[in-house]
Amino acid sequence: MLKLLEFNQLALLEYRMRAKVAVVKLIQPVCLLAYCLLVFGVSGPLPVVAADEQIKHKVVYQVSDLEKVGFALANMRNHINGVGGPENVELVLVVNGPGLKGFYDAAASDNIRRAAAALQRDGVQFNACGNTMRFQNIETDELIPGFTRVDEGGVVKIAELQAAGYLYIRP
Repeated sequence: MLKLLEFNQLALLEYRMRAKVAVVKLIQPVCLLAYCLLVFGVSGPLPVVAADEQIKHKVVYQVSDLEKVGFALANMRNHINGVGGPENVELVLVVNGPGLKGFYDAAASDNIRRAAAALQRDGVQFNACGNTMRFQNIETDELIPGFTRVDEGGVVKIAELQAAGYLYIRP
């Protein structure tokens, strides 16, 4: 009886080992295909960037909270500095919701004005959600200088930029 039990255990162990080998043989081609798609993609090999060549970032920042206005502008400044200057990055700011109140010309702090002006000099585009502007009953000339009204809405602008390859950051 003991010998029969040992034989059954060995047979079960051998069966499990063969099953594992069969699974590995099935998975190997799938893994190879996934690896090739990852490396070569659908449209060909991945672009090769020289070690000294910098990739120009394209980033859209969204600010919708009033208390995050100064923080977001500081993040954008740090981003520009972190990539070695404005020539290495394209930044777009899209402001909607309560965050727009931080850019009202009548209420903006001197720090916000200075930070926004410096970012605009570095090429950052400032966009205000047209829906928010209608809801808050405010016009572009009532915002600090440099804003463009986005009539289709801030979230639509963000989606369009993301479709065009921009990365999304919401501080």
